[in-house]
Amino acid sequence: PRGLSLCSLDYDRCINDPYLEVLETMDNKKGRRYEAVKWMVVFAIGVCTGLVGLFVDFFVRLFTQLKFGVVQSSVEECSQKGCLALSLLELLGFNLTFVFLASLLVLIEPVAAGSGIPEVKCYLNGVKVPGIVRLRTLLCKVLGVLFSVAGGLFVGKEGPMIHSGSVVGAGLPQFQSISLRKIQFNFPYFRSDRDKRDFVSAGAAAGVAAAFGAPIGGTLFSLEEGSSFWNQGLTWKVLFCSMSATFTLNFFRSGIQFGSWGSFQLPGLLNFGEFKCSDSDKKCHLWTAMDLGFFVVMGVIGGLLGATFNCLNKRLAKYRMRNVHPKPKLVRVLESLLVSLVTTVVVFVASMVLGECRQMSSSSQIGNDSFQLQVTEDVNSSIKTFFCPNDTYNDMATLFFNPQESAILQLFHQDGTFSPVTLALFFILYFLLACWTYGVSVPSGLFVPSLLCGAAFGRLVANVLKSYIGLGHIYSGTFALIGAAAFLGGVVRMTISLTVILIESTNEITYGLPIMVTLMVAKWTGDFFNKGIYDIHVGLRGVPLLEWETEVEMDKLRASDIMEPNLTYVYPHTRIQSLVSILRTTVHHAFPVVTENRGNEKEFMKGNQLISNNIKFKKSSILTRAGEQRKRSQSMKSYPSSELRNMCDEHIASEEPAEKEDLLQQMLERRYTPYPNLYPDQSPSEDWTMEERFRPLTFHGLILRSQLVTLLVRGVCYSESQSSASQPRLSYAEMAEDYPRYPDIHDLDLTLLNPRMIVDVTPYMNPSPFTVSPNTHVSQVFNLFRTMGLRHLPVVNAVGEIVGIVTRHNLTSEFLQARLRQHYQTI
Repeated sequence: PRGLSLCSLDYDRCINDPYLEVLETMDNKKGRRYEAVKWMVVFAIGVCTGLVGLFVDFFVRLFTQLKFGVVQSSVEECSQKGCLALSLLELLGFNLTFVFLASLLVLIEPVAAGSGIPEVKCYLNGVKVPGIVRLRTLLCKVLGVLFSVAGGLFVGKEGPMIHSGSVVGAGLPQFQSISLRKIQFNFPYFRSDRDKRDFVSAGAAAGVAAAFGAPIGGTLFSLEEGSSFWNQGLTWKVLFCSMSATFTLNFFRSGIQFGSWGSFQLPGLLNFGEFKCSDSDKKCHLWTAMDLGFFVVMGVIGGLLGATFNCLNKRLAKYRMRNVHPKPKLVRVLESLLVSLVTTVVVFVASMVLGECRQMSSSSQIGNDSFQLQVTEDVNSSIKTFFCPNDTYNDMATLFFNPQESAILQLFHQDGTFSPVTLALFFILYFLLACWTYGVSVPSGLFVPSLLCGAAFGRLVANVLKSYIGLGHIYSGTFALIGAAAFLGGVVRMTISLTVILIESTNEITYGLPIMVTLMVAKWTGDFFNKGIYDIHVGLRGVPLLEWETEVEMDKLRASDIMEPNLTYVYPHTRIQSLVSILRTTVHHAFPVVTENRGNEKEFMKGNQLISNNIKFKKSSILTRAGEQRKRSQSMKSYPSSELRNMCDEHIASEEPAEKEDLLQQMLERRYTPYPNLYPDQSPSEDWTMEERFRPLTFHGLILRSQLVTLLVRGVCYSESQSSASQPRLSYAEMAEDYPRYPDIHDLDLTLLNPRMIVDVTPYMNPSPFTVSPNTHVSQVFNLFRTMGLRHLPVVNAVGEIVGIVTRHNLTSEFLQARLRQHYQTI
């Protein structure tokens, strides 16, 4: 729902006094230790993600074997006796139970529904979706995906692996959890969004690596889909994390399944097996230059099919948001049970009625190495012979009555033929059911269904080319693979990472070119109609995602066109009552710290301690600036130009006390306009005139909402009779102690606070945030915001006055489009 309380991540370091104290104690030795801890944590994340993948895989395998074992024996008995209804009931019993458990888990933690990739994408882009990286989400996700895959729904376990990896990445370095409050280590590192986000990108990559056995693909996924802020050191750590995930999974799976510990035979959860021509057939090539033409056409068709899938799924999702989600939660469970029921009946009936009996292939030459043998055995053992005479098999049942991974292997490696009618029917049924299933409230991935759907389409193309056009040389497995790539690319529109994932899964580097060409064509075709499925779901959630760059025409706009000019601000010294009222009446996450520019400050100084403090702060900051400029100009070896010399003279003159006042007076009166007398402890109110609202404000720094609330909770303030130096100081550790859940202003007990006390926020504000000038072009603003992973970007004019602020919302493409239309109207 759109009402999610989204907020951005703070990727930018806040360099305030407590942080500077920490910096003082840092030396190279400590820095190296910190780096070493990071490497160990990254390794631990990889291993844990691998183990999560192992857990899911083991139990899915167990449950599916149990289910298909029982149902298959009953089908074989009943096909003689004619009691097929019973077998159908058995299958329904298994599937509905599993799916029911899966959707119950999603009721516990609603964020666990779906594949989790859109949420991870948002997180890496810098938007916090509440609850997305909690331990509870991980447990519900892992158990839920286990049941929904075992329950025969058309979902994969690969997408949720990526989400699970991200949760492991976010939670492991914290050494604490809200779900298990008892566990608390004193582990002072990594208490910031900056570190957390780096670890989440490592975790997401490890998830991909564990799911597909593709460590490089995982690293590229993390780079392509997510992190707006990326550095070289992170790439290396993320790759290390992915490798450790892949090999942990590989080590344990090879040990458990083949009993050969230490031989790495099963890279990922999803294996495509080995593509190779049999040695006897000299004419057989995996692909030829001529096939590339067909691949391009398949890419176009894949893009069209993907766009259709996304369009249907978007309509469904909107329908669900309107009609299913507002109703009681039980309705969601009923919907997933309905989907499960329909899927099971379709699978059963199609296998029994629509299949054709095909000849078993005799020509399966078996390779020497054990893995090839294993795949061939897998392919042959998962053939289903329902209702068919000896030496023939039921092709529809072979596709439908198997776990999806086996069906994909069938389409890639089965030498026997599938009839075109079967493939077409299978494709249509699967397409519609998978589209309906994605978005039901169970944890569900989209990779495997798309691959299976596409593989059927590819096999169909190969069949048509072989039988009807008479091209004898083509290798069906390649076409199945390219079809899978085309359809998956048309649905998710990932480019570089998907290419590498598929190449790593097939273990066949010669497929690089065809896969890449197909994916490119599929993406371009699909983008002509709509966005990728993950982007669509992100958009439906109303999350302000930042693209890679802005459109060219946006450079007609400047920062002053897109900024938010109505500011809520605080003064360097502010009364508690006005702080509380500002925090309670606004939802902003940061407030500029300003002093007002007005000439009549002299009269104010007579009575009001607060205002004199603010003026003192301002004068000191202006004087230190003047002093610095003087130092700088004296250190210039060359003779300054006449202008510079005048400036230096002016500043040197400001040494003498008589001149000091005048210089300041000029600086203060430069923008003199008679403003209504507003005491700084009155919070900005609704009924100000425009003139009052836009008075010139000198910008001194930014303070975050979380910092202000922490200051109030910990009683950091001083009374009017004291000086601000008597205010208690907080260390960096105390400021970060409540991360990531800072106290809320509404939970604050106001009776403990004296509203007349004054808070000096200057030590805790960030005095040097990134700023832009009002006439910076939008593309520059965007690049600075996105690359530095900012959350707030103050717009400061040439004389140091803040005129507006840019947040993530002001840079989304919808907002920029609207502003551009306004810009054209005003011209």
